Amino acid sequence: MATVLVIDDEDMVRLVLRQFLERQGLEVIEAQDGDEGLRALRANAVDLVICDLIMPRADGIGTIMHIRRAMPAMKIIAISGGGRSHAMELLKVAEQMGADHTLGKPFTRDQLRALVGVCLPDRQMAVPPPHPR
Repeated sequence: MATVLVIDDEDMVRLVLRQFLERQGLEVIEAQDGDEGLRALRANAVDLVICDLIMPRADGIGTIMHIRRAMPAMKIIAISGGGRSHAMELLKVAEQMGADHTLGKPFTRDQLRALVGVCLPDRQMAVPPPHPR
């Protein structure tokens, strides 16, 4: 089973991501900020990191840079919603600093499912049932 580390300071975001990812058959580890995320990464076998960019104490950009230096092959998805134009600028910086993919909040389940599928190609993601007509 693939393991995803979700780093976000918002409890509700972590809860929603955990529930969604677990329904996809993934194991989820949570961290409230970059420092806690880096400790969790050192203590666990992780296949993918989903990291918010705007967090107190240790922000996402620094966390992504640290992960990329320490674990060059780690797959990283950066997420942010801190003001639409500001979020887009931060997401571009996150890609320059090592994020494999980015998502602006709010994002859809389908967008997240697609990126997780790209990052974990050996992991079959659950396909949602078709919408009733």
